[in-house]
Amino acid sequence: MSFSKAPFFTAEQQKQVVDAIAAAEKMTSGELKVFIEENCPGDVIERALAVFDELEMNRTVLRNGVLFYLAHEDHKFAVIGDKGIHEKVPANFWETTREYLRGHFIKGEFAEGFVGGILEAGEQLRKHFPNHGNKDNELPDEIVFGK
Repeated sequence: MSFSKAPFFTAEQQKQVVDAIAAAEKMTSGELKVFIEENCPGDVIERALAVFDELEMNRTVLRNGVLFYLAHEDHKFAVIGDKGIHEKVPANFWETTREYLRGHFIKGEFAEGFVGGILEAGEQLRKHFPNHGNKDNELPDEIVFGK
């Protein structure tokens, strides 16, 4: 996988998104990651699942990783969680987060959308996967840019 920086994120916006990941992860034992690329080859959910596996997000101890996927040129995005989350939450668990993201993304507010969506996801995950103060950060808090 090759990496590049997204032209629509300033250094400050990238920091805001990474800081939101760290803040959300303080609330929950879940692990969150953002992946951004220009185009989505094929179905957005299938692509997000492939990225989830490529980033080894399925290797967290509690299987509670969450991926925020965006293909900005194709106007496609997805929020997916691992097996441990799906075993505990209702089917519409991510709907509030997706609607929040959609509202910002259609206005071109990608950083704002990610920050709010990530914090919302952290709040939701806290109900099922609280952080009891002894959580290891299993995945780096970062934005991954694909080509």
